[in-house]
Amino acid sequence: QVQLVESGGGLVQPGDSLRLSCKVSGVMWRTFATYDMNWYRQAPGKQRELVASITKLGGTHYLDSLKGRFKISRLNIESTVDLQMDDLELDDTAVYFCNYDGVWGQGTQVTVSS
Repeated sequence: QVQLVESGGGLVQPGDSLRLSCKVSGVMWRTFATYDMNWYRQAPGKQRELVASITKLGGTHYLDSLKGRFKISRLNIESTVDLQMDDLELDDTAVYFCNYDGVWGQGTQVTVSS
């Protein structure tokens, strides 16, 4: 059974950084390595939106409004995908989720507050 566990969220101030991590279990790492991986977020009262993607070949794509503040990376042998978030803004407050082959984790809360 595939399971995803996100971690690394927390309460920070504007301008701070956080590094989120998503661990995928229940699948061989060689299989994990063949899938594109995505990070999403959902702010209160808003729809879930795609924040960043990384392909199986390492190509990346980001939400335009992030202005280069986030960086997605993956470590296939550990079946993990990370999201480095720098210069956090109030509007980054949301629950952040990763997704693997249609399976969602429980999310990790990121709160940016002054």
